Amino acid sequence: MAHTFLLEIGLEEMPAHVVTPAIKQLVKRTADYLKEQRVDYTDIQPFSTPRRLAIQISGLADKQEDISESVKGPAKKIAQDADGNWTKAAIGFTRGQGLTPDDITFKEIKGTEYVYVDKFIAGEPVAAVLAGLKDVITAMTFPTMMKWSTHHFEYVRPIRWIVALLDADVIPFSILDVTTGRNTRGHRFLGTDVDVATAADYEADLTAQFVIADADKRKALIKQQIEKIAADHSWTVNIDAGLLEEVNNLVEWPTAFEGSFDEKYLTIPEEVLITSMRDHQRFFYARDASGKLLPNFISVRNGNDHDLQNVVAGNEKVLTARLEDAMFFYTEDQKKTIADYVERLKSVSFHDKISTMAEKMDRVKAIVSVLAKHFDLNDAQAKAALRASEIYKFDLVTGMVGEFAELQGVMGEKYALLQGEDPAVAQAVREHYEPISADGALPESVPGAVLALADKFDSILTFFAAGMIPSGSNDPYALRRQATGIVRIARDQKWSLPVAELASDFITAEDTANVAPKLDQASQIDAMVTFIKDRIRKILRSAKQRHDIIDAVTAGSSSDVLQIFTAADILASHAADDNFKAVIESLTRVIRLAQKAPAELADATVDAKLFENDSEGALDQGVAEVAAAAGKGLDALYASLAGIQPTIAAYFEATMVMDKNDAVRNNRLTELSHLATLALTLGDLDQLVVK
Repeated sequence: MAHTFLLEIGLEEMPAHVVTPAIKQLVKRTADYLKEQRVDYTDIQPFSTPRRLAIQISGLADKQEDISESVKGPAKKIAQDADGNWTKAAIGFTRGQGLTPDDITFKEIKGTEYVYVDKFIAGEPVAAVLAGLKDVITAMTFPTMMKWSTHHFEYVRPIRWIVALLDADVIPFSILDVTTGRNTRGHRFLGTDVDVATAADYEADLTAQFVIADADKRKALIKQQIEKIAADHSWTVNIDAGLLEEVNNLVEWPTAFEGSFDEKYLTIPEEVLITSMRDHQRFFYARDASGKLLPNFISVRNGNDHDLQNVVAGNEKVLTARLEDAMFFYTEDQKKTIADYVERLKSVSFHDKISTMAEKMDRVKAIVSVLAKHFDLNDAQAKAALRASEIYKFDLVTGMVGEFAELQGVMGEKYALLQGEDPAVAQAVREHYEPISADGALPESVPGAVLALADKFDSILTFFAAGMIPSGSNDPYALRRQATGIVRIARDQKWSLPVAELASDFITAEDTANVAPKLDQASQIDAMVTFIKDRIRKILRSAKQRHDIIDAVTAGSSSDVLQIFTAADILASHAADDNFKAVIESLTRVIRLAQKAPAELADATVDAKLFENDSEGALDQGVAEVAAAAGKGLDALYASLAGIQPTIAAYFEATMVMDKNDAVRNNRLTELSHLATLALTLGDLDQLVVK
């Protein structure tokens, strides 16, 4: 007989961002538990609201699957002594299986007899297994945990009730002072407590008490209500998926409503209005058919439409107060010049172990100067990037950003335009924060991309030099995100970005400009290269690149971000070539032998007079061809390396590299070192798995 089981964890209201991950975690942990316990089922239906996490398991088996297996033990000669008595080994083996030596049989395997026992474990009734879900509940983890009453147990919010029903029967267990039952709670204001008769009645019983327990149904209803209001007024409403998810996890019985604000506030930049409505009040904003922002919004109440006009008035009052503040700051901010704000940055700390914000801008300007030359920017692009670097943090000390921190950069662009800055400069000021997430939007303008790179490079180098290097999950200054931003920007702009070489240039430029902090940044260049390569590795893994190719290209000699990605693409594109195995094996042999070359040979030249066979001359010519091809790009480099594979094979066939004569041996190692250096531009080919 198939059964239905209901588990509901009743809680104080959870933060909206916790609800969806929490119910997914509960479903997964339960599925894993049932699999581990050998209990078959058909489906797990999740339910969630701010006050509850629940699952309904359908098609549950009556009991666990029985276990019937034949278990192999020690050899017969170990299990019995010369007189045929059971040894401690045999007795211990059977005891470990819950049996006795009387249950032993023997089976011959390849001429040797072994002890075997036939083991049968009857499955437990499903009710007994489900009681173990107590441990599933208590094992759950959340981004924020709390204690309550006198308990030491931590959970996302205090547990107030637990429903555990197998069909119509309560599965008994307790967590702290809460014992399972069949009583659940309806909407906090509209509903009442209700006893759930059977597990299958759960959703309907809650609906009768003004709780839509199915999050997907609740979300669809909210969307439908918003769309109806928008259609009734001919509005265009962007139903942001993240905001919809958040609102959905704040309500149990949603009722959407419209509100408005005074049109005078439309003189404020719309980013401020949208931030006030969407981010602070969780309102959906409206536009007209032409895309113009309207003085209207849509919100969602956790309740019915009773006295809805009071709810509308209350929400309008709260929004108006926030917009009044915004209007004040917007007006007051324009009474000062950008130069005034930049001057104030001299007293604003970037970090107390590093410098002021003004000093950071000076360092970034020096870095921008280096990058402008490296990328060969035109005069207009370089001028815009340099001017932006002189002012780009000024909005941090404006009143608006002080009130709406999420608008930093955005207000910098607005105020820069109002004060007559070049639009390219203003755009770069806004774009330097991008990307603001691992997959966020990237700078669209060249000055913006350069400024973003410079700002991120400075942050990583200076924090590393101050000893604040991320470890484990600890990354309080979001340096991993900034490194990911560097990688993504370079790749998006198709810019060569040799991190190690440029970092040295940055530090030199800072010293020349006398703006470097008293920190040893140079000692952290290698650490920064490794840190950025780790971000490349993560991006390549996300793109499903082969693990050995990822290992090879990130372990190579190049620190050029774009070159590393290109090398990965090239190796992946040739991995199926008929000669790929031979090429990689030949080059790997070259690299390994080159590692034996004394350090003083690094800058040595090959002496043709020391050649003892034709293969040495042929290889020398081949290395010259590869070197010439390297200047044409990695595709040409790989093609040239692949082309001389027969030459390398012939060389090793005819030549003993480690000759007894020091001069001959060192000459051969020098020749191989030159070739290895070129091959390592693609990556550490020894990491590749070839078949």
